[in-house]
Amino acid sequence: MSEALTGLLDLLDLEQIEENIFRGTSRTSLVPRVFGGQVAAQALVAAGRTVPGDRTAHSLHSYFLRTGDPGAPIVYSVDRIRDGRSFTTRRVVAVQHGQPIFHLSASFQVHEEGLDHQVAMPHAPDPEGLPTAAEALPAYRDLFSDAGTVERLLESRAAVDLRYATTPPWGTIGEPVEPRSQVWFRTAGKLEGDDPLLHTCLATYVSDMTLLDSVLLAHGRGGWAVGDVVGASLDHAMWFHRPFRADEWLLYDQDSPTSHGGRGLGQARIWTQDGRLAVTVIQEGVVRVPRA
Repeated sequence: MSEALTGLLDLLDLEQIEENIFRGTSRTSLVPRVFGGQVAAQALVAAGRTVPGDRTAHSLHSYFLRTGDPGAPIVYSVDRIRDGRSFTTRRVVAVQHGQPIFHLSASFQVHEEGLDHQVAMPHAPDPEGLPTAAEALPAYRDLFSDAGTVERLLESRAAVDLRYATTPPWGTIGEPVEPRSQVWFRTAGKLEGDDPLLHTCLATYVSDMTLLDSVLLAHGRGGWAVGDVVGASLDHAMWFHRPFRADEWLLYDQDSPTSHGGRGLGQARIWTQDGRLAVTVIQEGVVRVPRA
């Protein structure tokens, strides 16, 4: 297991300071604010710590309310909304400096058998044949806003082996293309045990990394690292359909149906390498062109 992955697992291992109250810290991000995937994953950890062990997360719905301060701890307060025979509902508020920065509602379900179908997995190249981030990113160094961007990107994603199956937005600057992006990802090392909450939270963490890429592709924009747009996540929803492991290859197939009014919508499906639909994700974010 890599040192970066060990650090990410430590980040998700929240400190319990009271019943239903947990505290977390932050890690390096590309921008000087708390990474949205981190706070979403930590909030899901907090919710899951209050749920009976026979129930797994099947959905989450969240809002990013304020910019998080990476230099301050985040306190997660869990409200035990409901414990039913089949479903458990939790609400989590993340607080910094006395103000809520993030709100999450999550639902957990006892395993049960039922009707089963899914759409077909889209075609994607074999992840093992794709370049790693360390191999691909240096070629774009001159496009980024400053010389240290490549190193910061690599550091912020070091816990995850994330490989683009399609051209990233900074590779199509000035050339609007189909608003669709594919990446393969897995943790940078094998994970011990089969705790489904951990794998779900790790996928939640990664899900915020590239979801709005498809919005940028539609307009030939390079993204936050290039500096030709500014933006932030507004809300984020996920549905967990089938079991998966975050240390095995997962295909993140993403597209954008629309952008308007300074906002862009990204939607995606996460597939296991053997073709099972594991997760559906939808996010809206602020996507603005900087004023001259």
